[in-house]
Parts: sequence; structure tokens; C-alpha cells
Amino acid sequence: MTLSAATAMAADVTGTWTAQATGQDGSTMQLAFSFKQDGATLTGSVQGPMGDAMAITNGKIDGDKFSFDVSFNGMTINHQCTVEGDTIKMTTKSDSGDFPGMQLTLTRKTDAPGKPTAPTAPAQAPQ
Repeated sequence: MTLSAATAMAADVTGTWTAQATGQDGSTMQLAFSFKQDGATLTGSVQGPMGDAMAITNGKIDGDKFSFDVSFNGMTINHQCTVEGDTIKMTTKSDSGDFPGMQLTLTRKTDAPGKPTAPTAPAQAPQ
């Protein structure tokens, strides 16, 4: 039973993740993924360098794997992902031949190395 609980917790992707994407012309752009996990359901958004954030749809999580879709310029882009700690390996595929699929590596955004920790109670001032 302990192993099952550990496996279920392994894919907690709630938070902000970032990646560098390379366009067909060789230019790079920063992407930010905001994920909210609720059991096996994933919601959130994807933010590119320009424009509004795009909502995630059809988000599903199963162990260390998850998937979701994003609609962009009249096409749907499917994302297949595997999470390992603070890294996500992502493969995208579009329903349009005009937008080639790509491989991305996302990293969890934190203020300090490692996972964020719970805040500690403030120290009391000497009296």
C-alpha cells in the first residue's frame, strides 16, 4: 500500500514550469506552463512570449504520465508528458501539418534549488 501511495504522489505537477522552444527558423522562445492537479485531472494554461495565456483542455494524469491539449490559431496541439522530479519530458503533436511536433524539457520554477518548502514560523523577537 505504501508503494501505491508513493506512485500516486510521484506526478504532482501543480505549479509553474518553464521551457525553451526552438522555432523552425532557429529562434528560441520562453514558454511557461501553469498546472493545477486535482487527482487525475489537470487544468491550467500555457503562456508564450506574446499574447494571452492559452487554457489547457482534456488534462489527464496517470502515475508519472500526463497529457493535455491546447487550442492555438485554429489547431489543437496534443501534449504527452512524463514527469521525473522537477523535470518534465514533453512531446507535442498538432492536428495540422503546418505545425510540426517538438520535444521539450520543462523545469519546475522555484525561488531556490529543489522543491519549494513550507514556510517556517517566524522567530519571536527578544523581550
